[in-house]
Amino acid sequence: MLAVLSGERVSPPPVWMMRQAGRYLPEYRQLRADKGSFLDLVYDSDAAAEVTLQPLKRFPELDAAILFSDILIVPFALGQNLSFVAGEGPRLTPPLSTAALEDLTPYLTRLDPIYETVRKVKAALDPSKTLIGFAGAPWTVATYMVAGQGSRDQSETRRLAYADPGRFHAIVDRIVDVTLDYLAGQIEAGAEAVQIFDSWAGSLAPAEFESWVIAPTEKIISALKRRHPHVKIIGFPKGAGGKLPAYARETGVHAIGVDETVDPVWADRDLSDGLPVQGNLDPLALLSGGERLTEAVQRILDAFANRPHIFNLGHGILQETPIANVEQMLAAVKGRA
Repeated sequence: MLAVLSGERVSPPPVWMMRQAGRYLPEYRQLRADKGSFLDLVYDSDAAAEVTLQPLKRFPELDAAILFSDILIVPFALGQNLSFVAGEGPRLTPPLSTAALEDLTPYLTRLDPIYETVRKVKAALDPSKTLIGFAGAPWTVATYMVAGQGSRDQSETRRLAYADPGRFHAIVDRIVDVTLDYLAGQIEAGAEAVQIFDSWAGSLAPAEFESWVIAPTEKIISALKRRHPHVKIIGFPKGAGGKLPAYARETGVHAIGVDETVDPVWADRDLSDGLPVQGNLDPLALLSGGERLTEAVQRILDAFANRPHIFNLGHGILQETPIANVEQMLAAVKGRA
């Protein structure tokens, strides 16, 4: 995988899955039940390391482990209270739509257990596998911090960015600073590559995309490259669509993840020659399985045959996905179907 991130074409391509350590695995569900809350699981470094490694124990064909954690650890470290409501998702209080960032008390030591998880995974991981760290991108993290929860269209945060860009800029700048240190800390603990998830990048108009997705992401990447010049950075701006080439060019990512809505033929044609691409199987195709899954895998492999490519999903694996379908996908990618 590191060779591909450095610009080398490899056949068959390396493969990992977003959310590969999670609810579709019975061993994860058992451990989660034993630990109780999701946050308790994340903050138990032994348990979080075990979860990170579970997919590779079950699927030896996977080429990378990605840290088991959550993008909302950064706002938690910035002083918001974090909880996960069953059936509803995360909650952050107080929401910054009504509270001021400067009134929060940061607890940056809340990042330390995550670094310990990275160290434990690195010590246990097969040296032939790559360890990926990650963080949420500033825009996506800000949407949760402002609204206090996830939302369908991020309208509350978008309104704040239009109505009070100075205040919103201050929020984003603080997220940038902590995220840079957070990713650097993961690298220093053993991560060999990092991914920046911008799950809500697709909700912004072009000018706002430049201001709140590209600009803060470029700040993180340029500073991270100075601190750790040999570590590769993957950007994943979900929903960016036609803005992907500008994102790749202006942020300076080493590789770009494309979601399932992007035509891989278009991406291969319009992205810079030689830029490593990651993606982009529809998680619903993986859920469905059968002949259509094999065909979908082959279309992606064919589209990216002439550039460095990491096979992945276009977003996270769905919890109802059968184990047999994952095995089918891996066999198709690795040429054993």
